[in-house]
Amino acid sequence: MGENRISRWYFGGVSSSAAACLTHPLDLIKVHLQTQQEVRMRMIGMTVNVVRREGYLALYSGLSASLCRQMTYSLSRFAIYETVRDEMNRKYKGLMPFYQKVLLGAFGGFAGGFIGTPADLVNVRMQNDVKLPVELRRNYAHALDGLLRVWKEEGMRKLFSGATMASTRGALVSVGQLSCYDQSKHLVLATGYLTDNILTHFLASVFAGGCAIILCQPLDVVKTRLMNSKMEYKGVLHCLTETAKLGPKAFYKGLVPAAVRLIPHTVFTYIFLEQLRQHFGAVVVA
Repeated sequence: MGENRISRWYFGGVSSSAAACLTHPLDLIKVHLQTQQEVRMRMIGMTVNVVRREGYLALYSGLSASLCRQMTYSLSRFAIYETVRDEMNRKYKGLMPFYQKVLLGAFGGFAGGFIGTPADLVNVRMQNDVKLPVELRRNYAHALDGLLRVWKEEGMRKLFSGATMASTRGALVSVGQLSCYDQSKHLVLATGYLTDNILTHFLASVFAGGCAIILCQPLDVVKTRLMNSKMEYKGVLHCLTETAKLGPKAFYKGLVPAAVRLIPHTVFTYIFLEQLRQHFGAVVVA
C-alpha cells in the first residue's frame, strides 16, 4: 500500500501569504489604477509616479493588511475547499466531478470573501493612501490599527462595506483558482507526459490564474471603488451605475496589472502549497 500526502487546513493561508510578499507591489499598482476616476496613467506610469513621489518602500504600503487578508480570506477558502474535497475523495474512493469542484470552490470563496472583507477594506485603503494629498490620508500604522480605527470612527458596518461584492468576487476567483487548478492538474497528469512536479503545478496554476482574471475583473473594480469610497456611493447598485457611466472599459481598469499580479500570485501560491503538501502534508494510506 502506498502513501499519499494531503494539505493541512492552514497550508493555503500560509502559501498565499508567502506569494503576497512577492506580488504586493503589483497589487498596489492595480488598486491605484482601479481608483482613478479617469484613465490618466497606465501601469508603468503609475509605478514610476508612486516611486518618484514616495520612494520604493511605498510599493509595499499596506503589506500587513495584505497578509492579514490572506490569513483570513485565503486561509478560509482553501481550508473549506481542500478539507471537503479530500474527505469526499476518501469517502467515495475517487475524484470529485468537476461540477462539484465548481460548487465547492464557489462556496468556499464566498465564505472566505465575507470573512476577509474587513482586512480587504483596510488593505485597499492603505495601498491607496500614498496617492492621496497629505491632509486626506488615513495613515493607518498597520492592519490592526486600521481595523480598530474603522470600527471606532465609522462603525462595524463599514468594516463589511462591499462584503457582497467581495464575497461574490471570492466565489468567482475560487472557481478559477481552486476548481480550475484542481481539474487542470489532474488532466495534465492523466496524459502521462508529466508527473506531479513543479512544471505540472506551474502549467495548471497559469491556466487557473487566467480563468480567475476573466471571471472576476469587473467585480474587482466595483469592490475596490466601494471599499475606497468616502460615502460617494449609496450601495453596490449605485457604484455599478456610476462606474458604467464611465464606459464599459471602466470595469476593466487595471486589467493588465491585475493579470500580471494574479497569475504570478496563483503560480507562487500553488508552488508553495504543493511543496508544503509534499514535505509536510498529512500522510494518508492509498
